[in-house]
Amino acid sequence: MIELDDRLRAIRDRHREAAEDLRSRALAIDADPEAMEAHLDSPAYLMIRESSMPPAYRTSATAAASPDRGSCLENIVGLVELFRGDVAALLACPSPALAGVFVELLGDAAQKERFYRRIADGRTWSFFAMTEAGRGNDATAMETRLERDGSGGWLLHGAKRYIGHGARGGVGVVFGRTGRSALSIRAALVELPLPGWHAERLDMVGLRGAFLSELRFDGLPVAGDMLLGEHLPVTRRGIWGALTTFNNMRMQIAAAAVGTALAMAEYVAEHRKGAPGADLVAARAQAARHLVYEAAARLDRSPERGYLSSAAKLGATKMAVATAHWAAAALGPAGLLEHPLLEKWTRDVRAFEFMDGTGNIQRLHVARGYRSGDADA
Repeated sequence: MIELDDRLRAIRDRHREAAEDLRSRALAIDADPEAMEAHLDSPAYLMIRESSMPPAYRTSATAAASPDRGSCLENIVGLVELFRGDVAALLACPSPALAGVFVELLGDAAQKERFYRRIADGRTWSFFAMTEAGRGNDATAMETRLERDGSGGWLLHGAKRYIGHGARGGVGVVFGRTGRSALSIRAALVELPLPGWHAERLDMVGLRGAFLSELRFDGLPVAGDMLLGEHLPVTRRGIWGALTTFNNMRMQIAAAAVGTALAMAEYVAEHRKGAPGADLVAARAQAARHLVYEAAARLDRSPERGYLSSAAKLGATKMAVATAHWAAAALGPAGLLEHPLLEKWTRDVRAFEFMDGTGNIQRLHVARGYRSGDADA
């Protein structure tokens, strides 16, 4: 079990305070995820942006209790607390997000400068476009392609679906193939506006702040110096970076499930004292929190080994859905009508199953990790 030292406790406590600000905005963002101007300068959003940006691009002083951007454990300790405020409200914040993780891994100095300068204003969303309709994140089945334009650049053709902030983003990462082999899968840094870009927001039941979108590319121009990883060995470009990024993403989804479950359990405890099963529900949520901490610490030691992150995502998601069922029943037949915040969380929690692979996909990752010896790492 991971014991929190003084630094981790300071990170936890600082993010716990910011969670209240996120929660106060949750229902407004859920009602109208396009009306974000009133939230962009909030204390929580400022903290999220500043702590996720490299120091050179920060616009204000950041408290000492900000997580080390290179430590998965420190970030997950903070995220669990923020997600207790509201997952969708956090996802609605303009920040580097997953695109930033990938640019950090594979971008050269000029690409990082271009990316972070664009989002430093706090009003530009980033996007990470890999998922395709009917194929999910299966890179081997990807159909989006990068074709040479004859002048040293590329033309992007294809479509992506379920892309966070795709229809309002200003800069991000888009995956495509330059050929048919696994090594031909590459990522391009795309800064908008550009011709050939078409985007539309999708209707959503839950996590509406994520602004999931569908994208289409009709010969979108990509400059030759915007392919990520050109300075790296061929084997450490597209797929390697994607796997490492998805290991981080999986941990964030697990943290979101744990944070939402803790929020629901605490909400019921506040509004219905002595609800049947409350102690067991709370204990399961705490156990999932410790599993997520352990998986994050494991990734810090071995970033390419995703065995325990899959196990954490699988267990945390299942636990969070069960907590939502319990919470709805604990407050009685009219409970969700009388408590709109809890009703929102019971919608949001369903999305975690489909983010970065369903439960069956995670079971395959766990089985492969076990067979390869990752379980003993």
